Amino acid sequence: MRIPFHQVDAFVVDGQPLTGNPAAIMLLDDWLPDATLQAIAVENNLSETAFLKRSDSAADWDLRWFTPATEVDLCGHATIASAHVVIGDRDEVSFQTRSGVLAASRSGDTIIIDLPAGDRFQSLEDAALANALGIEPVEMIKASAAEDCLVALLEDEAAVRAVAPDFHAMRLWKDLVIVTAPGDRTDIASRVFAVGYGIDEDPVTGAAHAAIVPWWAQRLGKERVTAIQASARGGHLQCTHDDDRVRLGGRCVCVIEGEFRL
Repeated sequence: MRIPFHQVDAFVVDGQPLTGNPAAIMLLDDWLPDATLQAIAVENNLSETAFLKRSDSAADWDLRWFTPATEVDLCGHATIASAHVVIGDRDEVSFQTRSGVLAASRSGDTIIIDLPAGDRFQSLEDAALANALGIEPVEMIKASAAEDCLVALLEDEAAVRAVAPDFHAMRLWKDLVIVTAPGDRTDIASRVFAVGYGIDEDPVTGAAHAAIVPWWAQRLGKERVTAIQASARGGHLQCTHDDDRVRLGGRCVCVIEGEFRL
């Protein structure tokens, strides 16, 4: 079996490859067994492998996301990367997913994806998590969206960049863990740790921004928020909070194109 394969850097910085978050995009005629999909994701060894097939529903494509450890309910960077591969000359494309129908549209060289927004924010006290992160947070919350996130607010972007987690200790937490602060040149800066999903640090995370952008929008008093994910690779996102949705805009670059032989 020969499967069309693309590796796409998503939410890149200034249009540059080797920044953002790489995702494998694989186009199928029919679903393979779940164990095979998971094994392919292990083989690819990226934060996410996205599998697509033409949809029998009202959407254009069915879309599923796998980390090297598990299938997930929502992945933003692999969705925008999928749109980059399949949108072609169209202005819009839609995906049927575990989080409902997700739409993607083109605006110049930017692709914008529409995701379910975080809608429940609870104060959190977790000294053990703060200790595992090696931080003294200003505030901690639990943000509930398609993926639950544990969020630690820090003073500034420098503090976000300086976080050095104990990843062995962090295996106790199965949710996404986010450290975030006001950015130096953007409205917000964040880093995301997904140890429970088999990923120590995720380079750029759309699902995390879908969860925290409504919280930040309320704190900042504006609907549109610029964001940097301050990982080693770095990533830029343009974020808009609109009621129960978050729109994330970014640029993508395809760095590998070929076929996966199975």
